[in-house]
Amino acid sequence: MALGLDDGTMPDVEVGPDNSYIIDNKTYVSKDEVYNGYKCADRGILLPFISEYTWSIEVRAFLYLVGLLYCFLGVAIIADIFMGAIEKITSKTRKVYLTSEKEDEPEVIEVRIWSDAVANLTLMALGSSAPEILLAIIEVIANKFEAGALGPGTIVGSAAFNLFVISAVCVLSIPKGESRRIKDIKVFAVTAVFSIVAYVWLLIILKAVTPNEVEVWEAAVTFLMFPLLVLLAWMAEKNFCGIPNKTDTSKQIELGNFQPADKFLRDRQYFRDGRLDRDGLVAFIKEVKNYPGLTDEDAAILAASKLVESQSHSRMWYRVGAVRNMTGGRKTQPQLSTKLKVVYNAMNEHPDAPTLGEVPQVKPHQNAVIDFHAASCAVMEDIGKFKVAVCRSGRLDNRVSVRVETIDGTATEEQDYMPINEVITFEPEESEKFVEVEIINDNQWEPDEEFFLKISLLMNAEEREGVQLGRISIMEITILNDDEPGVVMFQKRGFLVKESIGNAVIPVVRKNGADGEITIKWRSIDKTAVSGKDYTGGEGVLTFKHTEIEQNIEIPIIDDMTPEKDEHFEIELFDPTGGAKIGQINRTAVTITNDDDFNNVLNNMMQMTNANIHAMQVHHETYVSQIKDALNVNGGDIENATAGDYVLHFLTFGWKIIFALVPPPSLLGGWLCFVVSLACIGLLTAIIGDLAAIFGCLVNLDDAITAITFVALGTSLPDTFASRTAAVQEKYADNAVGNVTGSNSVNVFLGLGLPWFIASVYHYAKGSKFKVEAGSLGFSVGLFSGLCIITIALLMARRMFSIFGKAELGGPPCPKICSGIFMIMLWLIYVLISAFQTTGYFNF
Repeated sequence: MALGLDDGTMPDVEVGPDNSYIIDNKTYVSKDEVYNGYKCADRGILLPFISEYTWSIEVRAFLYLVGLLYCFLGVAIIADIFMGAIEKITSKTRKVYLTSEKEDEPEVIEVRIWSDAVANLTLMALGSSAPEILLAIIEVIANKFEAGALGPGTIVGSAAFNLFVISAVCVLSIPKGESRRIKDIKVFAVTAVFSIVAYVWLLIILKAVTPNEVEVWEAAVTFLMFPLLVLLAWMAEKNFCGIPNKTDTSKQIELGNFQPADKFLRDRQYFRDGRLDRDGLVAFIKEVKNYPGLTDEDAAILAASKLVESQSHSRMWYRVGAVRNMTGGRKTQPQLSTKLKVVYNAMNEHPDAPTLGEVPQVKPHQNAVIDFHAASCAVMEDIGKFKVAVCRSGRLDNRVSVRVETIDGTATEEQDYMPINEVITFEPEESEKFVEVEIINDNQWEPDEEFFLKISLLMNAEEREGVQLGRISIMEITILNDDEPGVVMFQKRGFLVKESIGNAVIPVVRKNGADGEITIKWRSIDKTAVSGKDYTGGEGVLTFKHTEIEQNIEIPIIDDMTPEKDEHFEIELFDPTGGAKIGQINRTAVTITNDDDFNNVLNNMMQMTNANIHAMQVHHETYVSQIKDALNVNGGDIENATAGDYVLHFLTFGWKIIFALVPPPSLLGGWLCFVVSLACIGLLTAIIGDLAAIFGCLVNLDDAITAITFVALGTSLPDTFASRTAAVQEKYADNAVGNVTGSNSVNVFLGLGLPWFIASVYHYAKGSKFKVEAGSLGFSVGLFSGLCIITIALLMARRMFSIFGKAELGGPPCPKICSGIFMIMLWLIYVLISAFQTTGYFNF
């Protein structure tokens, strides 16, 4: 033990009792004596808070492990708030005025100021990687500017988990028959190259240039690679690299990136300047009212659900959603009841439909439209086999396929009919195909029964291109015992429709027989409603093919949005052919009622939809809403809260209350929340570092092993759930795996470049050297670099070769599973070999 005074002289030292020292009549106890029997108490910066001298090592190890896991939840929650501030900062927009068809009203669109590439690699990368970066910085400062093993090990271990495990999870999570490609491949190429260069550079400075030492210029170059990465990614995004981008247009380059759902927003723009578009909502109300039993509140929830789903979301949005799912917090995605889920799925049968359930308008030369000839038909029980026509309209020059399958009604498969589940293909210029249906005759009397035929699109994304479903995608088949041509008449004597309905659908039914093909003419008759002014009338012919029992007459209703009295017109059936007769109800009256309360209903719908959208945003505007979310499970949405939400909310309640005191992002444009939450992350990260170091010490685990296992997994788990959700819900793979390489690069440039630069400058000023032992860190970096190249090569191979579906994620089942298992094996190899080398089993 070296002792000395400031003037360089040696003090008078006497040995006192119990290994103490007496200096200038003051008693001192050596560090070894203080910590004798108090294992690992000197490993923490802030911990332990209280004396644990009398506690057993087993109890202390268990408590530190629990504390470590609990703090991981805490840092995930404060990172949620931190990302809310980032979302507020990066969501700033500017208005761009474009020419439009109306001379006096130029089209105004809002484009984001922040580039997606810049936002992802700066603020958003910092948001997801803040714990790892701050852990490395705090460790260096706490060690008196000497290198530690926990911070660097966590960064490399987290990078390995992100690249290998998250990529594997995303590959395996894609639904069967689907695939996801990276859209902005140039930005991904830049970040992928830098993710390899970053770790190869670490290997060079640790092993080759100045072994076991980091000089100022080396640390400076490491840190300066960060702005270089951001610059090159931005240039790639803006197409400054000279390679044409097939997915971008000149307009998109000029105005910045629209959301992938921009077609939806432009064709049927519900949002305009952050508010619902009135005309778009009118169209939505017309559609949603086709589903009986739905209230206005239900319609508002469905509208908000479609809007949230249709918008493109950042990786940050998915990460916030993952954290809230892990902590029982307010969800970022709509929570639908069982009934609304059924309706929502039915209304979104076609994935490219611009609004909820609205059948896409037929666009000649763009899409082939497939549907049945009629909505229903009836057949005799002893008919045996008969054919049902599937018709194709719209585009005819492409080859398209759809699936036709049967669904039980009161009739059941194998007892009343033979099930069907087949794919039918229309060759170019082919406009009609037939599906053969077989009815089972059991020679027993039964009442009339029905089952259904359904047309659906194939799961493969390529098979969905250029084809869409028509209005009649479900056909009802009734089994009966009548072979007469039948009687044709209206279903009811009168119909009441609102002026805003769009098209009045008037059913015409065929009863008492359905044998043979018949036709019947119809015409409209003006009464108080006048054709051309109040509705679009005329004449037409309905054709009932053999076994068909219902057809519809569609009359467009003209909505002039002016107050007027109720008006009506009539429709008459006449001149049947094919042996059919006209029934008793050969004329029906259609009354058009004025929408007296339509404006009120519309205003209420807009307010409710806006409220639902506002409730799902990732950041809070006020302290009140922030505290309310912290106090209540599922953010106050008790109705949709699960038992798991209650348990997770209870476990994280303390963290939520503490962090609810952080200023909301609405203050000072989100920057105040950004700074305060970053400080909270730093403090909590310091505690996590202490917990990890002491726990590893108690169980005799090296810091390097603790870093690449417990700490790396704890900090990367929210990213795993976020990437999986993004992989399943997004059309492209960018937010799932496209950002992993960028995040791994930023971890090195900021998480190691910044603390090493600070420490190397400190040592340079002191005239000493900043030592960083290559040892296990150098081995870990080298091993990861090699495995990283293999993984990125695999992802590129998946993109290029048909055996993988020509996509980074998903594809054919067998190659998909093999790819996922292979990447997980790479992670296990990395962890095991790194651990063995650290513990001395391997000597490299």
